[in-house]
Amino acid sequence: MKRLLLTLILAVATLAGLPSAASAAPPGEYQGTLASGATWLGHVPADWNGTVLLFAHGFGPLRPQDAPDDQTRQILLSEGYATLGSSYSGPTWWALETAEDDQFAALDAFTAVLGAEPRRTIAVGRSMGGLVSTRQGHRPRGEIDGVLTTCGIVAGGVNLNNYQLDGLHAITELLASDRTIPLVRYDSPEQAAQAATDVVAAVTEAQATPPGRARIALAAALFNVSGGAGTPAAQQERQFQQLVAGGALNRYVTARQQIELSAGGNSAWNRGVDYRALLAGSSRAGHVRALYREAGLDLRADLNRLTATADITADPWAVADLGRSSMPNGELRVPLLTIHTLIDELVPVEQVDWYTEHGRHRGDLLRSLYVDGAGHCTFRTSENLAALHVLEYRLDHGRWPGDPAAFGAGYPGGDPRFVRFAPDRLTGGIGEPGRLGRV
Repeated sequence: MKRLLLTLILAVATLAGLPSAASAAPPGEYQGTLASGATWLGHVPADWNGTVLLFAHGFGPLRPQDAPDDQTRQILLSEGYATLGSSYSGPTWWALETAEDDQFAALDAFTAVLGAEPRRTIAVGRSMGGLVSTRQGHRPRGEIDGVLTTCGIVAGGVNLNNYQLDGLHAITELLASDRTIPLVRYDSPEQAAQAATDVVAAVTEAQATPPGRARIALAAALFNVSGGAGTPAAQQERQFQQLVAGGALNRYVTARQQIELSAGGNSAWNRGVDYRALLAGSSRAGHVRALYREAGLDLRADLNRLTATADITADPWAVADLGRSSMPNGELRVPLLTIHTLIDELVPVEQVDWYTEHGRHRGDLLRSLYVDGAGHCTFRTSENLAALHVLEYRLDHGRWPGDPAAFGAGYPGGDPRFVRFAPDRLTGGIGEPGRLGRV
């Protein structure tokens, strides 16, 4: 309705001989507050090319962002793009309940500032924001033309909660069975923070012995955390560093409390999960077995123990809430490009495989790019910009280009590190071996 009203106003102004509103607003930064209480931030370039990049930020403080970083924003503005993003209205950092509506409302407000309808709007998301933008690709409301999701949680919140619970169950049962460490249904952020401290302490202590390292490798496999190439010992050391020094374990626990607060309860479960089947379906099973043999441990006994003690059930209303708000639901309606590093401790690249296999989409609408790098969202500026231009090529020509790296030539950070890659299956994902069912 707002868009229709703006169009009518512009038409009347033109007929009346008033100054045309077809040109962009004066260049600069613009801000505003939405009816939801969310704030928005936008930048208008000196010479607008007609495209708005609607940026969705990741899990964290509810502050508006309209680009992944200042350098990228400046390049985008120099190329004529208008940039925009909202803070989300929350109420928690897991803002999926409100993020889509807030992003669309910000687009309406920014369009009024621009004084003209965008020729094209591309939703760009980062991490949790990648799930926001992916969902916009499934429900574009006639306003989104394409989606670029970077390091995005494309497998959705229910899957994220479940496989992280699997890894935490392995840690608490095999490395800290003498302690009581709650894994779900947190009463407060403080309780979750203490649980995270206890989990990190258990893993740090266990790293000093061969049996402990073997069991950490098992938990890492359930988390879908990659150790890269090399010997089993070298892979396990890198997994340990990602989990502890990289802060992944702390995030797995403390972020769960925010998700539970948003969903109104616990949406994860492991009762009925077959941990032998989970590991058998993991690409990391071989190095786990090697470390178990070296440590003289009985892997089958540990996996049977995990299955026998898996007794966490979900709150049905929380599963329903997260299934509605935090999964990529419905048919994909516009072209969508994902970009992911090969090693990502927070959002593993296996999420892309789950989305490709279980999401509803035509094959020609979905494409993925893989970066030979490690870390969460650790893309070069050239890779972010190349991905954007690859998506634009698809929007302009109706087909995906052959050499994505060519679209990043000359940008800061060095040439794009794109490689041919096929991600493994998401261990612990819904509908995958060991955890049947659907959302």
